[in-house]
Amino acid sequence: MDSESGPLKSGMNIRTKIRMEEPMEGGEVCPVEQIPDPCALVIFGASGDLTHRKLIPSFYYLFRNNLLPEDFMILGTARTVMSHDQFRESLKSVVSQGRSGLFDDDTWAVFSKKIFYHPMDYRDLASFHILGPVLSGLEQAHKTRKNRIFYLAVPPVLYADISRNLGESGLSGQDGVYTRIIIEKPFGRDLQSARELNKHVHRYFKEDQIFRIDHYLGKETVQNILIFRFMNAIFEPIWNRRYIDHVQITAAETLGVENRAGYYETAGVLRDMFQNHMLQLLALTAMESPSRFDAGQVQEEKIKVLRSLRPFPMDRLEGSLVLGQYGPGEINGEKVKGYREEPGVDPASNTTTFAAATFFVDNWRWQGVPFYIRSGKRMPRKVSEIAIQFKRIPHLMLQAVEDKSIAPNVLILSIQPEEKIMLSFQTKMPGFKSCLRQVVMDFSYKIDGGALALDSYERVLLDGMLGDQMLFVQEEGVELTWALLTPVIEAIEQGRVKARFPNYASGTPGPAEADTLLDHEEDRWRKL
Repeated sequence: MDSESGPLKSGMNIRTKIRMEEPMEGGEVCPVEQIPDPCALVIFGASGDLTHRKLIPSFYYLFRNNLLPEDFMILGTARTVMSHDQFRESLKSVVSQGRSGLFDDDTWAVFSKKIFYHPMDYRDLASFHILGPVLSGLEQAHKTRKNRIFYLAVPPVLYADISRNLGESGLSGQDGVYTRIIIEKPFGRDLQSARELNKHVHRYFKEDQIFRIDHYLGKETVQNILIFRFMNAIFEPIWNRRYIDHVQITAAETLGVENRAGYYETAGVLRDMFQNHMLQLLALTAMESPSRFDAGQVQEEKIKVLRSLRPFPMDRLEGSLVLGQYGPGEINGEKVKGYREEPGVDPASNTTTFAAATFFVDNWRWQGVPFYIRSGKRMPRKVSEIAIQFKRIPHLMLQAVEDKSIAPNVLILSIQPEEKIMLSFQTKMPGFKSCLRQVVMDFSYKIDGGALALDSYERVLLDGMLGDQMLFVQEEGVELTWALLTPVIEAIEQGRVKARFPNYASGTPGPAEADTLLDHEEDRWRKL
């Protein structure tokens, strides 16, 4: 059979080692399905770090690659008083240092003419009445058809004030095709506050207008989970309790609390990572196939998983949860402080910077299969991944091979630092004896992903403009995750969960007790 016409074409890359080459300069590009309608984007918190580091660089990259409508404009707002040009210059200094080789002055000159600034007080309703005519004038000049997106890049304590003032001033009305509001995490800090915030925002915005952003869901590997599972017949039949031993979901950072002590002291790792990123990854990994690949169907299947999560056994919580806080240590040969020594942190703080927990999905597909989730700061290396470990072989036909030497097959969906998919399996080493070795096939987006790749914020911002809620979190999803974690958080904050902090040194994989969560005597967390 001719290789060019057969099932294995010569262009297919099947590798048995992890490739480390530089990314391709060209490549196949997925065609753009739709360009958003003309719109005005109003960013609350425009003088902040999120706007400068993420939002404007993302919009610039979308503009540079012709993924934005011809008619659009961005209006930044904050308490700081500055001119349009001052705002543009502050943004340029950051955007120009972004993706290597992707900034040029001519493109920025065109893009920046669509950026404006307006100072205001978010708690003052009069400021919103003044904002209305300013926004209307810009909309008319830039032909945005009164389509509006309000982005809340502000501290969570301002979410209710801004949504209320948008509603009371009439700015939440849909005079154009649409008006939307994009809200950053955390959405609430426990079940009660999440319900109150949902109720408050719904006074002025319908659910299909509300986009609760989780940038993790915009990463290519995360998006690819559904395609990988449901578009490949060799994986979906074995994606269940009969063949999968357990699942590990990891999000580890080498960084400490950095300049976020004010927020992190009131949050901790369960609020910061588990309630949103980690449980969303679990839901995507465990969900059933939607009947159609659209936002509503995918969201419903994710919700079914979250409804099926087994509550924590509060009377024996230590068997399902391990908590930690980093102490002094060493990262990449450099000595670093412990959490309690960080600026802005209480010297006696019991805030958790690490957590490892066992979850069970009580449904037909996953009954009895543990999902081990961990997230922590000051880990040995930065890694975010989903590792699906399949069951061990039931019988050894090679008597000379000891059982403990046969590693189980593992499928790894790597999210950070490099987005890739890897599958390990056993082969025979060359020679006369029955010596086995584990090899890996991998697919890397960096190498094979094509010339145009969107990062997580670029993807979710574009989807928000398109009105596609597939990568956003719905009201019920927020409340289900908070319902699961709130009893645990309350137990921790009330001192009913005993832990001696700090209990792991910076640069180590976390508390030793985390290993005991894995039931399997021979299996441990994948090495960090």
